[in-house]
Amino acid sequence: MAKTTFSGPVQSLNGFIGAGVGATKDFTSGSLTVADHAGRVIRLTDVDGKVTLPTINASADSAVAGPNDVNNPNNLGATFTFFVETSATGIAIKTDGTDKFVGGLTAVNTTDNSVVAFAPGATNDVINLNGDEKGGDANTVIKVTAIDTAKYMVEGLSVANTTDTLATPFADS
Repeated sequence: MAKTTFSGPVQSLNGFIGAGVGATKDFTSGSLTVADHAGRVIRLTDVDGKVTLPTINASADSAVAGPNDVNNPNNLGATFTFFVETSATGIAIKTDGTDKFVGGLTAVNTTDNSVVAFAPGATNDVINLNGDEKGGDANTVIKVTAIDTAKYMVEGLSVANTTDTLATPFADS
């Protein structure tokens, strides 16, 4: 798909449609890019994948890449939506180590219907999903958005099927 840009606000009276064969991406492990993965549903199809988010670039427009330049490296607002298709055994969603997580995840245990919310600590840069007490069972949905310098906002629902007590998936690398 060709890149395009708009100058000024965009209004649609009937909404925008993000559909088609490129709207979802199967992913097992490796590094994500804004061009290939942002704004899409990333189906985590491997039960033991390491996923690295792009480094947040909150720079101002450079002299050669202004606000109307599709090659502008600023990636604030880039959103990555993860869907766990098969129960995780060791999925890790991580940043470059400098970028940290803010926001939170709600976890539900399908064994006893308990619900717990987890917020990352100030130094957390990894989300570990193990399919057990840290969640990541099938049907887990996690959305991560670059919102500021070194800040990825996390929101979502992590599914667990465990007899253990639910535990935070947030950690330091």
